[in-house]
Amino acid sequence: MSKDHETLPRLLRRNAREHGDDIAMREKAFGIWRSLRWSDVSARTRDIALGLRAIGVGAGEVVALIGDNRPDWVMGEIATHAIRARSLGIYRDALDDEVAYLLSFSGAVAVIAEDEEQVDKLLNVSAQVPSLRCIIYCDPRGMRKHSDDRLLSLDALIGRGATAAEQDAAAWDTLVEATRGEDIAILCTTSGTTARPKLAQITGQALIRHCQAYLAADPKGPDDEYVSVLPLPWIMEQIYVLGWGLIARMKVNFVEEPETMMADFREIAPTFVLFAPRVWEGLAADVRARVMDASRLKQRAFDSGMHIGLAALEAGGHSMIADTLVFRALRDRLGFTRLRSAATGGAALGPDTFRFFQAMGVPLRQLYGQTELLGAYTLHRPGAVDFDTVGVAFGPEVELRIHEPDGNGVGEIVTRHPNMFSGYLGIDGVPDMREGWLHTGDAGYFNPKGQLVVIDRIKDIATTSGGDRFSPQFIENKLKFSPFVAEAVILGDQRPHLAAMICIRFPIVSKWAERNRISFTTYTDLAARPEVLEKIRQEVAAVNASLPPAQRIRDFILLYKELDADDEELTRTRKVRRSVIHEKYGNIIDAIYAGTDAIPVDTTIAFQDGTKQRIRTVLTVARMDGARKAADAMTEEV
Repeated sequence: MSKDHETLPRLLRRNAREHGDDIAMREKAFGIWRSLRWSDVSARTRDIALGLRAIGVGAGEVVALIGDNRPDWVMGEIATHAIRARSLGIYRDALDDEVAYLLSFSGAVAVIAEDEEQVDKLLNVSAQVPSLRCIIYCDPRGMRKHSDDRLLSLDALIGRGATAAEQDAAAWDTLVEATRGEDIAILCTTSGTTARPKLAQITGQALIRHCQAYLAADPKGPDDEYVSVLPLPWIMEQIYVLGWGLIARMKVNFVEEPETMMADFREIAPTFVLFAPRVWEGLAADVRARVMDASRLKQRAFDSGMHIGLAALEAGGHSMIADTLVFRALRDRLGFTRLRSAATGGAALGPDTFRFFQAMGVPLRQLYGQTELLGAYTLHRPGAVDFDTVGVAFGPEVELRIHEPDGNGVGEIVTRHPNMFSGYLGIDGVPDMREGWLHTGDAGYFNPKGQLVVIDRIKDIATTSGGDRFSPQFIENKLKFSPFVAEAVILGDQRPHLAAMICIRFPIVSKWAERNRISFTTYTDLAARPEVLEKIRQEVAAVNASLPPAQRIRDFILLYKELDADDEELTRTRKVRRSVIHEKYGNIIDAIYAGTDAIPVDTTIAFQDGTKQRIRTVLTVARMDGARKAADAMTEEV
């Protein structure tokens, strides 16, 4: 690797020098897309870096960033690396205690915060973070009411940096020349499915080299367009926005608001997209919900097109008839008209959802990886997509093997490659690293074609009291293909049979209820309606028909609330925290298996006007075998 390619600031300087007038990024604001050239990005990053140095941020110190995906986040992060400090991304919806923990544990000295909402959060926890010296805010609206000495606007910081650049024209080059590829550049939070997230330490050199290996498997260039919608603290968005953006000069676009994401996405019509499984599931559900609202003629056209498309897919091809009939217009509506590459990662995507998009003509591929291994390191190769696998390694530098396989070749997936992380901040050694191999904690095997099949987390693979093994995640993904099911948690470990806790997909179920003249007030009220329970029973029955008898769901309940990361039921990357679920809802789970037909639960519901009401709701246990008649759900004030 040439010296000019071993750090992100060096790559930025190269792009500005050689491709200064080319578009690097776009941001939508007030309905208008604003383009930033590489020369613009370099100049602003320079001023932020010199500004950070002017306020005393030094090499090895930590600068945190929190807010929506914005160009200023990216420039602030590269500027941090330019002064040989370390960046730490924090999820924008992190609660106060999460923010306090991450800032305190990392010893962050400065935070670049997007707006008043994030600044308020930081000021609330600042007493718990003695290291914090400066809070840099990007949006000045609402900030006049604050008088804390640590507050500094980004414009003021940039002004200090610009002054420093005027006084010393060589200051930026001096900073960039001093950057070293072996320096820790990024502190990346792990998913934290079982405890507080760890902070994986990643060097700039490792990030760049791993991105180059990834690009060899899935090439990108300056003509490619990407829309940044995944949270920037996640390792995969770091790979795409920073790594690919700087190495391949792929144009990165930033939407105006989360609420306008899909509309803005369609305007750009990117050539590459990565969505988390929950987004793909949500899109599939939205498409099917729109079909439900369409005329009978359009419904029949969609059903026929999907039937033809799936049949062609199973035969190893693609149907032009189905494409003309329905899929071309559908891809246009979703913003997928120019897609040359699409991926899903972060968790398993159900095969039914995968087939849905493949039949539609979306070039969807599965990838697999962990934060510690710099995100993905396997991918389906073009023309070799297998719904049940996550593909093959990027290249020979990525080594994969199955540790202690059983008679069926199933064991723990272990991996190593030369561009792994450099350990966890504040933790001596890596508990899951043995002889240079990272033990992922995932169970899997290689199929006859050499593609990796990931079954589930080893600790999550369950066994009924009768000795039948099952993967909760596999069955959950089948349930979530239904447009009516937002989340599902499969139960049954050391129990006589399988049961499920299901969260309805409120926007779609509410639309279905309105069309069927079913009155309701809140999510809790809707989930308690017997008509909704019966509708979900039909969806569960359809899934059961595709499963072997021992893995079929016999009982289920509709939970009175959505699972929420703020309640620690999900991680910030939307993975289920099973230990929290079993602890928090243990009484409900016990009641299901005790044969109870109606489970009273006290809870609080919030209304749109901000008021809250304490209620008692009675969960109805649906018995798929019909052995017991479920009690009618009812709600009463406590």
